[in-house]
Amino acid sequence: MTLFSLRARARSFKFALAGGRVLLTTQHNAWIHALATVAVVSGAIILRVSRVEWALLILAIGLVWAMEALNTAIELLADEISTEQRPRIGKAKDVAAFAVFAAALAAVLVGFLVFIPHLYPCIKIYVTQSQP
Repeated sequence: MTLFSLRARARSFKFALAGGRVLLTTQHNAWIHALATVAVVSGAIILRVSRVEWALLILAIGLVWAMEALNTAIELLADEISTEQRPRIGKAKDVAAFAVFAAALAAVLVGFLVFIPHLYPCIKIYVTQSQP
């Protein structure tokens, strides 16, 4: 038995990408996360954020995607167990949804901390020029 197999690693990546496809094709919130990801990455490129700022943005984006994936996995498993209303399954789904909400809120705060200092000079110039 081989401890490390490139073929097995390739298969595990194939399964992971299949999960990503399920996430993107079945979850409306994943579409919102995808749009937000594109907007944040585009903004970071345009504003030329620092490497540390990039790291913070990448961590925030990754956290939101990971939580959305886990939430979806929990929902799929819960629905496989029972589609009828069951209080503990409902609570588990609610807690998983809160994990996504908490990650998204943290990501928004990171975005503000990163982008506001870059945008402040632009806003200041606009406000100054629009005054009579």
